[in-house]
Amino acid sequence: MPDEKPDLKELGYYVALAQVGLEMVVPLLIGVGLDHYFGWSPWATIVGAVLGFVGGMVHLVTLVNRHDAGGGNSKPSGGKP
Repeated sequence: MPDEKPDLKELGYYVALAQVGLEMVVPLLIGVGLDHYFGWSPWATIVGAVLGFVGGMVHLVTLVNRHDAGGGNSKPSGGKP
């Protein structure tokens, strides 16, 4: 077992990536529930799937761009290389 502590910034990044998965699934499940409750089948499911996919992808692209802009590590980006 390594003696060094995990980098909390990297851990937060991975937790945010896992959150993207939930952002994609939850609107779909809400759509399925609305379809079942109101009998709108399949329209709320389709809308939920599209909203979940678009929202998740936007968040994923934002996270990856922010991570790449920061160099992907917790070291300061300024100063000497």
